[in-house]
Parts: sequence; structure tokens; C-alpha cells
Amino acid sequence: MDGNGRWAIQRGLPRLAGHRAGTENLRRIITACVEFGVRYLTIYAFSTENWGRPREEVQGLMRILEDVIDRELAELHREGVQLRHIGRLERLDPKVQEKVLQAIELTKDNQRLVLNVAFNYGGRDEIICAIQRIIRDGIPADRVDTGLVSRYLFTAGVPDPDLIIRTSGELRVSNFLIWQTAYSEWYITQTFWPDFDKEEFKKALDTYARRDRRYGGLTQPVEETDA
Repeated sequence: MDGNGRWAIQRGLPRLAGHRAGTENLRRIITACVEFGVRYLTIYAFSTENWGRPREEVQGLMRILEDVIDRELAELHREGVQLRHIGRLERLDPKVQEKVLQAIELTKDNQRLVLNVAFNYGGRDEIICAIQRIIRDGIPADRVDTGLVSRYLFTAGVPDPDLIIRTSGELRVSNFLIWQTAYSEWYITQTFWPDFDKEEFKKALDTYARRDRRYGGLTQPVEETDA
């Protein structure tokens, strides 16, 4: 959900105002997901690298997370949204950790939309964590395959994403779902996240629907010739 800070700066506002605007936009996208039949949505809210941002901004983002849980949880639950967290909770304030866990417990049986919130998440860190757990469980090397590793990731039980949407024109992966996005389709838009509305979302889905996904293979066999 990139471009919050630049959206705010263009309007002469502090960066945190952009993050709050981005949070407000998330409600619209969740509603659109339900309308369009999207079953799984993963949002990259705070990366393991974001701790390097100014202290005031980091603290503000933590407050926003807490505020969103307090303000939106009841409505998300009524709408049938199942909340999941991917990443490490340990570094967050204990009060915030407790609220996240309570939200997960409250919504665990909802099936209309699974919302993965990647907070204090990094793709490399996720893979390291999975390897550590595999070793701790004493699993021999010859039993390690893609299916096993997937079951040890933070996203265990969730299908790999079909589509990755990158707002604000950025062209890098940014340590996001490195394992899971091996064959995901990408959609890049210049639109800043706070302005990425339902119409922009539908445009991304329509573009995806026209893609030819081959997963390394061919759609049709190549005919042999004498050439």
C-alpha cells in the first residue's frame, strides 16, 4: 500500500496524515473484495525494515494499528472477515499484541474474506523462521520439499497470491511474500494508495483476467518444424 507519505506531502500534510488516509481507503478495498468475490486479501502494513523510519512515524503507525482494531473490528466481524496476522508480534507493544490476538480469535470462524495483515513482516525473515522451526522439529533433510516449507510459513493454509498490486509506481518486491509470489502476476499503477479506489481495483482485476498464466510452461505445444 505504497505512496501514503507522498500523497500527504503533495497536499502539504504530515506523512502520518497520509498513513491515516491509507487506512481509510483500506475499508473501501475490503468492501470491494467482498463485492468482486475475492476470497483472500493480504496487505503489507509494516515491514521489518520500517523500524528504520523516524521514531515519530513508527510510533504513529503503531497507534494507527491499535486505532484500526478498536474502530473497525466489530464491523469486520459482522461482514464475515477473518483476520490473520503474518509476521512477528514479539516486537510490538504487549497491549497491541493482545488486541491483535483477540481480533484473530474473534474472527477465526469467518469465511467471507480472509484478510492477512502483514505487520512487522519480511519475506526473508519468514523463510528463516520456517527453516528454524523445521530444524527444531527434527525433520530430516530428505523430507524437505516445497509443500513442507509452505506449511511452515506464516501463510500456512492460505493459497499463494494470484495477483500482486503495487501502488505509486514502485518497481521492487520490497521483501514481500518472496516464497509465495514465485508465479504471481504483478500489476503496477502510478496511483498512490489513498487514491486507489474501487474503480482502480477493478481495472487491476480486469487486467489480471486477460493474463495468460503459464507457470513456466506453454499454453499450447510448440509445433516441430524443419527450420
